[in-house]
Amino acid sequence: MVSLCPISNALPTAEGAIQIALEELPITLHGARVLVIGFGRVGKALSRRLAGLGAKVSVAARKWADLAWAESCGYCGEQTEHLAGWLCGYDLVVNTVPAPVLGLTELSDLKPGCLVIDLASKPGGVDFDAAARLGVKVIWALSLPGKVAPVTAGQCIQTTIYNILRELGV
Repeated sequence: MVSLCPISNALPTAEGAIQIALEELPITLHGARVLVIGFGRVGKALSRRLAGLGAKVSVAARKWADLAWAESCGYCGEQTEHLAGWLCGYDLVVNTVPAPVLGLTELSDLKPGCLVIDLASKPGGVDFDAAARLGVKVIWALSLPGKVAPVTAGQCIQTTIYNILRELGV
């Protein structure tokens, strides 16, 4: 089975995010209103799994093509640049974008008890200081594949290294 590590790592990242949500939310994911910010490999894998659990999934993306793909999958679409004023209905917000997307204005709009999970690599997408001042619970969940599925993560790295060596003719 040929796979690329970043794509394969999206799966344990998505499962790890769901595990965190299940442990931290006082409600079920079934029926929960969830916003996934970013529709790259992690956003796609996560949205699909959340919808499979019965969550009402919306996707925020900056590219119109990504929003069209998200809507074709049955998710509601939001433009990342225009999140302020539209976040008050979500129970869970998961960011996958490694750039500032949830600042003071956006975080102020979240309803009380909304959980924010940031899956993005550094610098992350959440203003953590603003979140702390507002009392918004944010979990920055870095390196999830190695934490929630170390064997799968290791196999992914092995496969990627073998593929690179094969491409180099080694």
